[in-house]
Amino acid sequence: MTDPYQQNPGGPQYGPQGTGPDLNKPGAAPGQPQYNQPPSDPYGQQPQYGQQPGGYAPAPYGGQPGGYPGDAEAPYGRDQYGTPFSDKEKLTAGLLQLFVGTLGVGRFYTGHTTIGILQLVTCGGCGIWALIDGIMMLTGKVPDAEGRPLRG
Repeated sequence: MTDPYQQNPGGPQYGPQGTGPDLNKPGAAPGQPQYNQPPSDPYGQQPQYGQQPGGYAPAPYGGQPGGYPGDAEAPYGRDQYGTPFSDKEKLTAGLLQLFVGTLGVGRFYTGHTTIGILQLVTCGGCGIWALIDGIMMLTGKVPDAEGRPLRG
């Protein structure tokens, strides 16, 4: 029978505290895997995390609120003609105009205060003007007061 506390020149050495070999040091235990070492790559140089083949890096996450990073003049993006989108939404403007358009609320929302006051005075053209205006807002035909298209 062998003594477990006896030194073994060819293998790992265990002390009286029950500690094993230090596998983080190179050459600590022959035949054992060495930790904290980069794995060998059998297929050649592979791209590391954050790198793409050809030297392209992935797009950064985050950015400005609104989901369109990189353009300070158009934080909500641009339409197909290059005009920046408004901070107002066409669904909100259209629904406000359909339900309370006789008070001109949809036009006040988009920043057209003069038209909003006229709709308030005329009760939205007896409701007909408000209805047509609400449909036009939902289809994207009405811009905001600064001329920018309502976003989607």
